[in-house]
Amino acid sequence: MIDLTIFSKALNRTVERAKEKNIIIPTLKQQRDPLLIPEKIIQKLKKVGLWDIDSMNLFRISWKNEPKEFGGGYNGVNYIEFPQELTGVKARIIALVGKYFPTGSHKVGAAFGCLVPRLVTGQFDPTKQKAVWPSTGNYCRGGAYDSSILSCESIAILPKEMSQERFQWLESVAGEIITTPGSESNVKEIFDKCWELRKSGQDLVIFNQFDEFGNYLWHHEITGPAIYDVLKKEMKKENRLRSLVSATGSGGTIASGDFLKAKFPECKIVASEALQCPTLLYNGFGAHRIEGIGDKHVPWIHNAKNTDFVVAIDDNVPMNMIRLFNEPCGKMLLKDKGVKEDLINKLDLIGISGASNLASAIKLAKYYEMDENDIIVTILTDSMEMYESRLKELTRDHGVFSEKDSEAVYSRYIQGLTIDNIKELSYYEKKSIHNLKYYTWVEQQGKTYEEIQEQWYNDSYWTDVIDKADEIDSLIDDFNKKTGLIEKL
Repeated sequence: MIDLTIFSKALNRTVERAKEKNIIIPTLKQQRDPLLIPEKIIQKLKKVGLWDIDSMNLFRISWKNEPKEFGGGYNGVNYIEFPQELTGVKARIIALVGKYFPTGSHKVGAAFGCLVPRLVTGQFDPTKQKAVWPSTGNYCRGGAYDSSILSCESIAILPKEMSQERFQWLESVAGEIITTPGSESNVKEIFDKCWELRKSGQDLVIFNQFDEFGNYLWHHEITGPAIYDVLKKEMKKENRLRSLVSATGSGGTIASGDFLKAKFPECKIVASEALQCPTLLYNGFGAHRIEGIGDKHVPWIHNAKNTDFVVAIDDNVPMNMIRLFNEPCGKMLLKDKGVKEDLINKLDLIGISGASNLASAIKLAKYYEMDENDIIVTILTDSMEMYESRLKELTRDHGVFSEKDSEAVYSRYIQGLTIDNIKELSYYEKKSIHNLKYYTWVEQQGKTYEEIQEQWYNDSYWTDVIDKADEIDSLIDDFNKKTGLIEKL
């Protein structure tokens, strides 16, 4: 759970560090609604680049950033709607765009959600301790970014087979980079490295996104309401919200579904994963190419009891989709199929996991035979900015993407998607997914039998996490008062 016990001595040192570095921490309410941010901070952001290591950019950890690389304000939630000419289904598929966060991914928000409760309670002391960020990609980038703003030492851990772009940027931000064997699905190796670091005698705090409820809470309080804002804008009287589709990942983003289900009880929460590593679908294992989604275990913070569907996507689907969306012949074909040029020019906002989420949404729309009154929402965690090297590798391995390739990909991997590898979960199928947590978290990672039972049988377990939001905001306000920086703006 989220422990908010105060450690006064470390907290006092952290306040002094914040004064020294001119760090003002935004509240969750401000990240959800930037209209609550002081006007003087908004004016300061006009002189700051989106990726700059500047404390003001903590206020850009929001879905509502103006889509500009420098000097942007706030412009409502960034999102895309995919038309039938592209998807082949009548359902309205709407996706939030993660590119316009600092670091180019909303995972910087998850890192904030894990770090800040420890920071404003004195449980993490940036003047003495190292922050460790275990990840399959974007989360450790976000954690290293937040750490850099705080001028504290950071250790980023990620699999060695992740994209070159992740490593190149990390080299300029993270204090230390540790690579572990394998790729996206090799999460246990990351956990093993964390245990090695714990035993090393170093003074450090491990911010494990897979078991830190700050990750769950941030998405429940920020991503969920962002989706709701889009729905209020886009939904007509006859529309129905049918589902949220999200890669399981760390169990964070999918928590936005818990927020939506409270607003729309008929909304189904759909967990997407790679067919090559069907952990939830078949209790399976393997390696795949859908970067950053994490596999071979069920995250401790994943509310399995609230998950209604599992959809597995062959990783050939998103790998071919990104070629179609970004290569010249692919763009020409989409134009010929009636996709508007404005949307074609935005398809580079879809990274590999985003393409997988889109494919899962299409499959779900076909499964339920949805019509134009049905809405599916999903998430584009990052953009092709993280995967240009993958496009080059695909060209090297398969040749130049031709007109014939474009037609084949469009027909097979988008229009031709079927309802295979979908499971609509019964009560006991949900419980079987939840029970998988035991082997990772109780046997290997030190969680208790009593708590895993609480997660399933006591619904207040999850609402108790949500109820921490106001208390955390109050602690952030107190922290900012102690620094006195807001008054000095």
